[in-house]
Amino acid sequence: MKIVDQAKRLRAPLALGLALAAPLCLSPASASPPSSAEQGPIATAQQLGVAFSHIAERVSPSVVSIQVEVKASQGMGQNIFPFPFGRQQQEPGLQKGSGSGMVMTADGAILTNNHVVENAQRIKVSLQDGRHFTGKVVGVDPATDLAVVKIDAKGLTPIKFADSDAAQVGQWVVAIGSPFGLDYTVTAGVLSAKGRGSLGANEIEDYLQTDASINPGNSGGPLVNLQGEVLGVNTMIIGSSGIGFAIPSNLSKKVSQELLQKGDVSRAWIGVSYQELTPELASSFGVQRTRGALVNEVVPTGPAAKANLRQGDIILDVQGREIKEGKDLLRAILLYPVGEKLSVTVLRDGQQQKLSVVTAERPDHREANAFQPNNKQRGAAKPQSSSGVELALVTPDIARRLGYSGQGGVVVADVASGSPADQAGLSRGDVIEEINRKPVTTEKQAQEALSKGRALLKVHREGNTRFAVVGE
Repeated sequence: MKIVDQAKRLRAPLALGLALAAPLCLSPASASPPSSAEQGPIATAQQLGVAFSHIAERVSPSVVSIQVEVKASQGMGQNIFPFPFGRQQQEPGLQKGSGSGMVMTADGAILTNNHVVENAQRIKVSLQDGRHFTGKVVGVDPATDLAVVKIDAKGLTPIKFADSDAAQVGQWVVAIGSPFGLDYTVTAGVLSAKGRGSLGANEIEDYLQTDASINPGNSGGPLVNLQGEVLGVNTMIIGSSGIGFAIPSNLSKKVSQELLQKGDVSRAWIGVSYQELTPELASSFGVQRTRGALVNEVVPTGPAAKANLRQGDIILDVQGREIKEGKDLLRAILLYPVGEKLSVTVLRDGQQQKLSVVTAERPDHREANAFQPNNKQRGAAKPQSSSGVELALVTPDIARRLGYSGQGGVVVADVASGSPADQAGLSRGDVIEEINRKPVTTEKQAQEALSKGRALLKVHREGNTRFAVVGE
């Protein structure tokens, strides 16, 4: 289970809540049977309990426990909580861990998380009926943190997938898995939110959020509705908050089928990066709306560049599907195959335009070069403007350390805490390429532009470009 800090959510049984609501001073002699008015809520609670029991009985045969062994030097994936009871030494150089999974096909295809089986030297899959099998990875997709494992079995009970797009926030959900090595544990809660992203866990993030208790070892297990159909693949929790996340079934089903068929995933890509259109950015771009995805970078020679999309364009819809926020753009593109011609509506200089973009295959994700700041003390250097930022020219040496290959620009050498630049999110090592849509060539030019009040900046950071607004 991916986690920042260990999370333990203690859920009081519903019966306890009902007991606390009842009179506390009744003696056995004075107790009386529940009135007809009381029987209704109790009956409803009992029916819900029966429903949960039926779900567990129906789904558990399709849920498996996965035990893995990895080389101690490799570790069990990145940014995940150590598996149950810590990493256990089985033999010199090996460590043990566990997770969960679900049966995809009757002949032994198992869907789980990539981080459960990443770097695994041995995989053992245990079924509810007590049988054990050796598993083999047939495909992984790190971008979504999904993987498919195959066991040599027959007559298994495949899980049924629900339509995660049709799921309603607030509906009951049940999580089944093997948290902390405890097989076939069932917890219940509600679907708290849909479309969660920007968590920094995976390249492609579009999570369902739930308060159903999810713990280390639940990874790869199902989050199901009251019909016993999978809404998502449990994958991550945040801190000790009790907030869990699952990969939606529609995305999981599509990815797992491709992994099973060919061992990898091909997904559409148009070659842009984007950010949310905040009220400050909307005002700086001269638009009234705050819906849409603001294009902050266009990959040269990519599909978007060939279609004449530009930095600063606001994408309003794709094939008629409205883009309300940045992550809607990712969801919209992933709906289509590679090579599909898409109609994209953009807002540019206050005017709407329709462009045609032919999707290409999404390239492998590569980490951007991180800025390694110079550890030399800067002494008493102080920001030089009311914006609270100190600037310097981008020398060849600075460009090399920043991994910056652009032309011109000034680098942020220091930012005063609480200043307008700090509030705009500027950091040491950022390269300011443009101010108010005009290229920056000197420190003086940049400081003069910043001193005039509100300014729209195009900023390069660690291989990526974004827009920021400094000042009121």
